[in-house]
Amino acid sequence: MVISYSNILKVRFPVYQLGSGNWERQDGLLFIEGNIVDDKNMPGDTLGIRRLQTPHKNLYELRSQIDTLRGVLKSTDSHFIDSNGMPFIYEKSKFCKLKYYKIKQVIRKEDCSLLVLADVKQRFVIPRPPSEDVVYAGLLHYGDLPWILYNYAEERPLDTRRKV
Repeated sequence: MVISYSNILKVRFPVYQLGSGNWERQDGLLFIEGNIVDDKNMPGDTLGIRRLQTPHKNLYELRSQIDTLRGVLKSTDSHFIDSNGMPFIYEKSKFCKLKYYKIKQVIRKEDCSLLVLADVKQRFVIPRPPSEDVVYAGLLHYGDLPWILYNYAEERPLDTRRKV
């Protein structure tokens, strides 16, 4: 299945990078290069639960876990499997503006932090505050609206665009 930014809601995060798009389904098993990625014959709602229960020993090693759309956008890989066990290809299909804003304030909360940017009404929830050296935050814009916190910078880079 091919997924893009417009239908990413079909995907259940976290997702895992697959080194290849050469997957094959047979008898409830999902294979890549002769190794098992998912065993739908096992009970369980998630890929992880089914992998823990499978009696098969030749499991495909899942390289890295990605928790957000931002991680998928920044990935150099395009082949993934979601937590439901749906393999997909992420296809970048639209250009979005990447604009940089001065970090006005970081509000520390118990479990996360809020990022307040100059000239942006929206606050962004971040898992941990950026380092003290970081002064700017890059935001991807969907049309004219701020969409996704993309990266941080110590010095203000030029505004640019990214394919999402």
